[in-house]
Amino acid sequence: MQSKNWIGGEWITPSGLEVAVKNPSRLSEEVGVVRYSDPSHIFAAEQAARLAQPFWAMQTGAARGEILFQMASVLEARTDELARLASQEMGKQIGEMRGEVARGVNLLRYYAGEGMRSDGSLIPASDSHVLQYSKRVPLGVVAVITPWNFPVAIPIWKIAPALICGNAVIWKPAENSSLTATRLAQMFAETRLPAGVLNVVIGKGKEIGTALVEEAAVDAVSFTGSSATGRQIAIACAGRNSKYQTEMGGKNAAVVLADADLDRTVPILLSGAFRSAGQKCTATSRIIVEKSIYQELVERLQIAIEDCRVGEASDPDVYLGPVASFDQYEKVNRYVSLAQEQAKIIASSPDTPLSSQGYYIRPLIVEGVAASHPLVQEEVFGPLTVLLQAEDFDEAISLCNQTVYGLSASLFTRNLSSAHRFLDLAQAGMVRVNQETAGVEYQAPFGGMKQSSSHTREQGQAAPQFYSEIKTCAIKYAW
Repeated sequence: MQSKNWIGGEWITPSGLEVAVKNPSRLSEEVGVVRYSDPSHIFAAEQAARLAQPFWAMQTGAARGEILFQMASVLEARTDELARLASQEMGKQIGEMRGEVARGVNLLRYYAGEGMRSDGSLIPASDSHVLQYSKRVPLGVVAVITPWNFPVAIPIWKIAPALICGNAVIWKPAENSSLTATRLAQMFAETRLPAGVLNVVIGKGKEIGTALVEEAAVDAVSFTGSSATGRQIAIACAGRNSKYQTEMGGKNAAVVLADADLDRTVPILLSGAFRSAGQKCTATSRIIVEKSIYQELVERLQIAIEDCRVGEASDPDVYLGPVASFDQYEKVNRYVSLAQEQAKIIASSPDTPLSSQGYYIRPLIVEGVAASHPLVQEEVFGPLTVLLQAEDFDEAISLCNQTVYGLSASLFTRNLSSAHRFLDLAQAGMVRVNQETAGVEYQAPFGGMKQSSSHTREQGQAAPQFYSEIKTCAIKYAW
């Protein structure tokens, strides 16, 4: 397969750098070829989107919703095909990848329904014979910049609400998910989506991403990725008075109190830490445990991690596949080396005979470092989690909040009072009790506090609020 741009309803093969995509589960296997664009493709997409957007905005919400329903049906019919391609391209275990595609289908149907939802309110007027009301109107042309770790769900949870609000979209996917993005765009091209309403441009972030954010005439930018890039985008957009949202890093804590049901808690901890090879911004990367049950939890984790088998992403029976790329493999292994040198490894999964054939990293659980240590404070984005002891609930909350991030946090307890105190005190945008730090549902707002997000939310009813703006209207109908 080869990547292509989709601009103004036309398929374009860029003539830039050509890169062979290797399956991270089996590096001897070539999945396809990615060809990178230059900034001229961004400006062509901008022009196509600008031309298409007024017509799209004039369609009724029901008509736009019908297109999203079509997109959902096409995607649902191709679930296995797209899941296999994405799994081969970036290494997510096939079962998880199928679940992600299913989430994309649900997101499209959810936002299709928004086309018939009220989008304004009646406002009393101080004068007589005046009808005053507000309504939400599209922003115009929206830039969507997405990461590789959720190559289907994250693009859709940005694109679907942008489209239902009447915007045109320029989508710049991550380089490591360019083949998946191309195939997804090909599926959407089978619907009656008007040409130019959705445009896809493949390329390097430093080249076309910069042009998209700093030069192209876009009205908003929605970005998910690294904190460093997110801050640069925020600065650029603020300077141009463009609306923006940035979803960035996380260092998410799961707090386990002495009264937790450990039979249920342990599998949830491992899933939060190690599914998707830990490559989730909501992954459980810190486990804070009340001292009185610390040793018992350690022993249970040591037994349970034996079932976290690493293997080829195409194997439905493995717990996790490889990390996504060579760069990711090198980065995560630097933290593994740091753990081996400065921490105590208390548990790891069995070794895999496939280690030399792909970017495989065994899950690790470590202890013995202070709360200020890089393993506790920096986002690893891999299958490594750190255990910390707390004397009581208050110290556990303090440790939970000792981070520049504030994306997600969980508490495990049977005490209703502790649960509600945690929901009040944890400094995170998404707080959960007896559930993973990962796995927030699509109909709920997604986003964090502190350095994790730019104070907006994605998904749920929050997304249309970002992709639209309020217009206040008044008419005096009698003189």
